[in-house]
Amino acid sequence: MPSTTAQKRAAFRALHQQGCFVLPNPWDAGSARYLQSLGFQALASTSSGHAWSHAHPDGAMDRDAVLAHLRAIVAATDLPVNADFEDGYGNRPEDVAASVRLAVATGVAGLSIEDGTGDPADPQYPLEVAVARLAAARAAIDAEGGDTLLVGRAENFIVGRPDLDDAIARLQAYAQAGADCLYAPGIRTREQIAAVVAAVAPKPVNLLVGGVSDLTMADIAALGVRRVSVGGGMARAAWGGFMRAARTLAQDGRFDGFEGAATGGELNALFKA
Repeated sequence: MPSTTAQKRAAFRALHQQGCFVLPNPWDAGSARYLQSLGFQALASTSSGHAWSHAHPDGAMDRDAVLAHLRAIVAATDLPVNADFEDGYGNRPEDVAASVRLAVATGVAGLSIEDGTGDPADPQYPLEVAVARLAAARAAIDAEGGDTLLVGRAENFIVGRPDLDDAIARLQAYAQAGADCLYAPGIRTREQIAAVVAAVAPKPVNLLVGGVSDLTMADIAALGVRRVSVGGGMARAAWGGFMRAARTLAQDGRFDGFEGAATGGELNALFKA
């Protein structure tokens, strides 16, 4: 297993060269350690899972909190970690570059930059602005050695603009601006996935599968996708179990919600130094 930051980044890049791998999303150090124990090859942070663990909605954590979280996840695992770095924590390209330099210093093996603005009235940056922001992220990574993988995200399907042609045009522009991997969260059909893969080839594509899907990993691999992430899916699954147990206790005075819970012995053994 890679041990140094450089080795982790090299291993992470190698994963993108062929085949298809799962990039599950822990939300804290404990979930990262457990995912490592299952044999996954890399992990990715989740902005939503992290925010919920601090009683905030997705997108409400500030840059310093996110950087601290990334350091904690990186320290908790021997696996390469891809950072969900939202919009790069800055509107201007130079602000994105400054944030990216700080993210690279946490030891992450990759990071993604979104083109969403957070403004419901105007939810995506104009293409030329989005490209400039992505290019600034690329330059910042290159200035730090260039081995951190950069993911360009087109948020069309997440922000209520499900225009596949526009998403593809954006991803192609991000590839030209230096993105190593492309990502359009929210695409779901085989036709959408195949179109994105073909449009940005030979660069790898990340697919989000955040809930129950008719597609298997074999199906996804056959479509040419290189990596699959689950976003806040695992955090939501954990919250679902906790909420069911808590509601059963609060509303019915019953302890049935603890059925299937991990034992203290299992968890202590997992985290034993």
